Amino acid sequence: MDLDQLAALRTPEGSAALAAAAGLAGGDPLAAASALRAGGVPPTLAAAALTQAELRHRAVGKFGPAAAGMFLTRPGLEQATRRVVADRRAARLHAAGVRTLADLGCGLGADALAAARAGIRVYGVEADPVTAAMAAANAAAAGLADLFTVECGDATAFDVSRVDGVFCDPARRTTGTGRRIFDPRAYSPPWDFVTGLAERVPRTVVKVAPGLDHALIPAGAEAEWVGVDGDLVEAALWCGELAEVPRRATLYRQRGAEAHRHQLTGSGADEAAVGPPRRYLYDPDPAVVRAHLVAELAVELDATLGDPSIAYLYADRPTRTPYARCLEITDVLPFSLKRLRALLRDRRVGRVEILKRGSALTPEQLRRDLRLAGDAAASLVLTRVGGAPTVLVGRPVD
Repeated sequence: MDLDQLAALRTPEGSAALAAAAGLAGGDPLAAASALRAGGVPPTLAAAALTQAELRHRAVGKFGPAAAGMFLTRPGLEQATRRVVADRRAARLHAAGVRTLADLGCGLGADALAAARAGIRVYGVEADPVTAAMAAANAAAAGLADLFTVECGDATAFDVSRVDGVFCDPARRTTGTGRRIFDPRAYSPPWDFVTGLAERVPRTVVKVAPGLDHALIPAGAEAEWVGVDGDLVEAALWCGELAEVPRRATLYRQRGAEAHRHQLTGSGADEAAVGPPRRYLYDPDPAVVRAHLVAELAVELDATLGDPSIAYLYADRPTRTPYARCLEITDVLPFSLKRLRALLRDRRVGRVEILKRGSALTPEQLRRDLRLAGDAAASLVLTRVGGAPTVLVGRPVD
């Protein structure tokens, strides 16, 4: 996608091509291209429309029905914040008194649009010209162009004294290759600039990769990890006046058209007690694990760890919780392929799910080595207990 192609898509002819491509998305791409060209759409415009239709089809999971009118790029879509998360962040910023916001590295505008919907005036800055133009087009399509404007430029040059809040989502992929950047010090804008924003604007939020090293969290900041339906999707640093707790895990569970939010908070420094495996095993949500809130969850569940370095919790009774999955354990064995194979054969287990933490075994290889046969199902947990390789056999608890 370039600026000329984007401009062409925003003409009446481009809108017609997008509408025709939307009806072909998800099918055979060659057949779709042929159908558009047969309808009189020029090849270049047809290719751009089909790319947008496919990206919009994929974007529905993040943005809902609004995806149908958005302009997208593949890297931009991958990095964009899900609407349910962006809306909640915008609501929290608005509740904290933010009325003007700089979105530094606004990308396609997902977070800026959420803030604008919350009534916040947003000034977006984006280094890539095409992405900046797409963000402006998305604001227009959403009817929010009066609240969200975009300039193409260097985020580090923006005068943050113009606003009372800053949101920064530094680029975490290399230009050209699209490869992920795992070291925050290689982000763009630079990490020193990003973390220094809080000293200049007391209400600053920084979106970071979920794998962020806790040692890089600025002193006094709240670090939040966000999960959606069991997937760890992002982390954010709430700085200055916005920091409420040291660590937070926020989970969203989709139930039909509604998303239910659950939050677990704590210091991130507590340690859970250690004890032997018990009847019920809890597998904490990845957001809870990354936020270092397993000890806080253990208190809620009256549970203990089986090994101080493994985030599986054990309890005597099942407790309903949104923060972990629960299994009822029937067998605890020192790991032995021969013994495990015999146990599963005796119980006619032909289907297994395999969970692992602290084990070097590969689930796919173990599944082949077990040579399963039968019509029963079981859950296998590969882990360590007291430092020893252990396998637990059980079944999910609803």
